[in-house]
Amino acid sequence: MSAKCRICSNETTILNDPQFQMSYSVCSVCCFIRKNDPSPLTPEEEKAHYSLHDNTFESKGYVQMFKNFIDKGIRPYSLHKGLALDFGCGPGPVLATLLKDLGYEVDTYDIHFEPNTGYTEKRYDLITATEILEHLDDPLPVIMSLKNLLNQNGVLAFMTRFHSNDPEAFLNWWYRRDKTHISFYTPKTFRYIAEKASLKILLTDERDTCILSRL
Repeated sequence: MSAKCRICSNETTILNDPQFQMSYSVCSVCCFIRKNDPSPLTPEEEKAHYSLHDNTFESKGYVQMFKNFIDKGIRPYSLHKGLALDFGCGPGPVLATLLKDLGYEVDTYDIHFEPNTGYTEKRYDLITATEILEHLDDPLPVIMSLKNLLNQNGVLAFMTRFHSNDPEAFLNWWYRRDKTHISFYTPKTFRYIAEKASLKILLTDERDTCILSRL
């Protein structure tokens, strides 16, 4: 049975994966894809899974990914180096450290590794959420809450791998096979998110980056 899209509220269709005995709700309007009935991991299992990732300064590829993200999506658009939030910072604050090196004052939050929710009482000039949105069962309310923490003209910088909007390619896509990945996006999805959240798109590429600002 189809469900309403959690981004644009239009009807979805079902994409079945017989190999892994699961299905996805696919929206043909905004191209959002959501895993149906995801088998929930316990918080302990999720934390253990994330802890397997080498998300430290020891991983040169991981560090370079963030340097590229900053050069492409933050330097050109976040011109006021004030207070920043690294939302979903993970076990190693690599991005937060790189932002501090640029002159930002940085708060960090992660549900497993930095669970301090004091950030909700502040307002930010920059909020980053990298490799976070794919883990969210209902992403729009989270995006709305982050938008409400932005100062006027503040920047919201997302990184999540975009799917190609091809069903066969999606079923063969390595990124969706991570058991903690349940929501998938395209640049078109972010156009609908921007409209819903009253955000202005500053940049989307075709790979993994969307930069928005508060109007």
